[in-house]
Amino acid sequence: MLVFVVRRLGTMVLTMVVVSILLFLVLEINVEGVAVKVLGPYSSEEQRNLWLDRNGYFDPLHERYVRWLGNALVGDFGDSVRFRVPVSQVLWPRLGNTGILALATMMVVIPLSLGLGVLAGMREGSKLDRSISITSIVTTSVPEFASAVLISAVFVFWLGILPGTSSMTDGFSIVQLILPVMVLVLYDFGYVTRMTRASMAEVMTTHYIRTAVLKGLPYKTVIVRHALRNALIAPFTVIMLQINWLLSGVIVVEFFFAYKGFGALLLEASLNQDIFLIEACAMVAVFVAVGTQMLADVGYTYLNPRIRFA
Repeated sequence: MLVFVVRRLGTMVLTMVVVSILLFLVLEINVEGVAVKVLGPYSSEEQRNLWLDRNGYFDPLHERYVRWLGNALVGDFGDSVRFRVPVSQVLWPRLGNTGILALATMMVVIPLSLGLGVLAGMREGSKLDRSISITSIVTTSVPEFASAVLISAVFVFWLGILPGTSSMTDGFSIVQLILPVMVLVLYDFGYVTRMTRASMAEVMTTHYIRTAVLKGLPYKTVIVRHALRNALIAPFTVIMLQINWLLSGVIVVEFFFAYKGFGALLLEASLNQDIFLIEACAMVAVFVAVGTQMLADVGYTYLNPRIRFA
């Protein structure tokens, strides 16, 4: 296990290095373009050259990359063009806000989707299975912007019981978190439920489950001790992938409800060509992606000890 973890850490580091090189080449190889984005299109050529010289952009490319990577490792991504403050002062609070939103969403999605998926998989072909499957397909088919409009129309304009925005200008509010979480849960739980249902249905047809039932073991024991653990392998993979989606894939939801999160920050950075903020967001998103993938690989070995990675 230790060797496996070390190898996965090595792969994670190598992936981060490759991504950082590509990101640096795409965004910073054109020094003139960097100066224009930072100083604005109306800056003079002399102003741009002075800024480039002061910030070391006339140094060799490899020296610039090493310096940029070293600063990134200690959390120094430079100053945001949009907010006129160090990127770290904007990035980490926004990342924390998205973490709160993601945690609240997962606390609802995981038990709901796993519970419904297991119930549907245990009774494949039954009315309960068909009802859960149809509900999952319908909710997953509705995009976030459509469900956000529909839910807002019901709970904000019709019933008038929830606020329409989640900007939290007066501090953290659980009430303002309800609508974004509701939209994300409505869109996401069906996908995880379908994966859990398919995995559970497949496990229930295996020989060892049939043997356990024929030996007279209580049905509850067969499900909990034998079927459930193997059935959770596929949903576990999907759930880990949802963390990446909840980090940078919820731009629509955060923007719709004016929620100050990581997705909305990435959108603002892109619209304003905030090069240093884009670099920081990209590196954080990739780090979370490869980190959750490594955790998923490690989790496989605990869910099924027969799984071993070379």
